Amino acid sequence: MIAGKVVGSIVSTRKNENLIGNKFMIVEPVPSMKGDGGSFVAIDNIGAGIGEYVLVALGSAARIGCGVESSPVDAAIVGIIDDPAELMK
Repeated sequence: MIAGKVVGSIVSTRKNENLIGNKFMIVEPVPSMKGDGGSFVAIDNIGAGIGEYVLVALGSAARIGCGVESSPVDAAIVGIIDDPAELMK
């Protein structure tokens, strides 16, 4: 699991049928967790908004955490961080 900031959203009118009805957000990992990658798309079924800091599950944990075990999901927003100040240290 990593922490990141929601920086945008994506709309996809044509997608896998298991993804219909889901919201997709662009997440930028916080600098201390950036690793090799940059921004990525995560499924969001908890209602995160642009500018919020979130917890993101990756891999099979993303599918299980969002109840979409049979969907092609590898990143899912599973929580909204109440006080992101600690992340910026």
